[in-house]
Amino acid sequence: MLPPRPMFIALQFLTALPIRLEAAPANEAVGRSLLFYPLVGLLIGTLLAGLGWGLSSAPAFIAAALLLAAWVLSTGLLHLDGLADSADAWIGGLGDRDRTLAIMKDPRCGPAAVVILVLVLLLKFTALTQLIADANWALLLLAPLLGRTALLLLFFTTPYVRPGGLGSMLADHLPRRSAKIVLLITLTSVIAALGVAALWPLAAAGVTLVLARLFMLRRIGGTTGDTAGALVEITETVVLLSALLVQ
Repeated sequence: MLPPRPMFIALQFLTALPIRLEAAPANEAVGRSLLFYPLVGLLIGTLLAGLGWGLSSAPAFIAAALLLAAWVLSTGLLHLDGLADSADAWIGGLGDRDRTLAIMKDPRCGPAAVVILVLVLLLKFTALTQLIADANWALLLLAPLLGRTALLLLFFTTPYVRPGGLGSMLADHLPRRSAKIVLLITLTSVIAALGVAALWPLAAAGVTLVLARLFMLRRIGGTTGDTAGALVEITETVVLLSALLVQ
């Protein structure tokens, strides 16, 4: 039986696609799956751009709502769950590392989580409404791509604070030289494809990563799966808004 390929591991983890692995992946394969996160983001963006184009003749609000629903469902709510847990932990943790980590593991959803989820989804919906009106499908490709590229950068540069589990395997077995190559290829490809129009979203995504990483290091000393998921959602939202605000 062939071992699972890293690309399929990445797809199974990051999307709701019906992918089943015939065998448990080796730790090294799990670590290498991180290298394919930008590609998975591009795949999600391609599917969303195609759907957006297909809905372009529909009323903007309806098209934006359907597109947002597809975006959320395509990931199995994975990153939104991380955002919700992180919001509750950051507010309820009161600056204490252990308390923050404990709240993050609590499956219950508090008021901070609800408010943050509503705000992020509202901002995305508003941005999608304008994006559809402008037929800006390139931006719809870019947001998921940069969101998952930020994940690769986060695991490449930031300690993982919970021992054991998938996140720990990702961080411990990420091929660092290959990660540099993937990041360079991703960056140059985006700039080559979009030119000057890519610079502002790239800058916004970079600033988001730097600030989020700083907050993580100061509060919990690194990252967790929940904070990584939160980074994806925040990066996607910032990329959409920043590009639309400066156009």
